[in-house]
Amino acid sequence: MYAISLWALTAFVVPRFTPESADSVGLFVPVIVVSAFVFETLDSASGMGFGATIGALLFVLGYDPLAVTPVLLLSEAATGIVSGLFHNEFQNVEFGLDNDSAVEATRVLGIIVGVGVLAVVVSVVLTYFQFSIPDVYIKSYVGVVVLLIASVTIVQKYVGSATDYRPRLLIGFAVFAGLNKGIAGSGYGPVITLGEIISGVYEKSATAITSAAEGVVSLAGIATFFGITAAGVEINLMLLPSVFAGGFLAAILAPYTVRTLPNRALQYLVPGYALVLVAILFAQVL
Repeated sequence: MYAISLWALTAFVVPRFTPESADSVGLFVPVIVVSAFVFETLDSASGMGFGATIGALLFVLGYDPLAVTPVLLLSEAATGIVSGLFHNEFQNVEFGLDNDSAVEATRVLGIIVGVGVLAVVVSVVLTYFQFSIPDVYIKSYVGVVVLLIASVTIVQKYVGSATDYRPRLLIGFAVFAGLNKGIAGSGYGPVITLGEIISGVYEKSATAITSAAEGVVSLAGIATFFGITAAGVEINLMLLPSVFAGGFLAAILAPYTVRTLPNRALQYLVPGYALVLVAILFAQVL
C-alpha cells in the first residue's frame, strides 16, 4: 500500500500540481527523506515538531512557501491519520462510544478538528489568495505562540498543582493551531498538544489525539490549496515524494515508542521539545 501510494503521488499528483516555471528537482532528495523520517518519528512520539523542523530545513535550502506549505499539508494529512490509527491500535488512546474514556477522547478530537478545519481554510485563503504575508512575520508568530504555551506548561509542572479538566479551553488552542497550519504548514502540533495538557488531557492521549486531528485538519488545508489553484495560484509539489517517503514510514513506527515511554517522560519531553522548536524558528528569523 505504501509503495502504491508513493507511485501514485509521483506519477499523477506531483506532475499535475507543479508549474512549468518551477525549478526542477530530483524526485527523491536523500537529505530530505532522512530528515523527514527523523522529524516525523519525534512528531508522532511527542505530538509536535514535524512541520516546524522539516519546514525550517526546506526554507534554509531555499524553497519558497508555495513549494513547502502544500507539501507539508499533504504529507501530514497522510501521516497524521495513519499515526492516529496506530495510536488507537497500541491503546495510547481509544476512540469510539464503548466507554466514558473513549467517548471523551472522541469529543476532544471532534472539538479540535471542527474548529481547526475552519481556521485552516480561512488562513490558506487569506494568506495565499487574498494577501501576501512575509515569511519573517509567519515564523515569528508561530515561535511566540509556542514559546508562551511551553513556558506555561513547564511552570505548571514545577508548581505541582493538578490541572483540572477544562475542554472549553481547547477551542482557542484549536483556532491558533489551525491558523498556524494554514499559514506555514507548521506550528500545529505544539499548540494543540500543549493546549490539551493545559486543558487537563492525559499526556499520552494528548499526543495521540493531536496526530489524528492534524491529519484531518491538514487534509482540509490541502483541499483548500487545490481549490485556489483554480483561481491561478501555482503550487509546487516536487518535494512531496521525498517528504512522504521518510514521513510515512516514521508515522507507522513511532506510536510504539509512545506506548513504551513512561508517562512522566512525556510530561517533560513535550514542553522541552517545544522550546527547541522555538529556537529553530527564531534562528530562521534572525
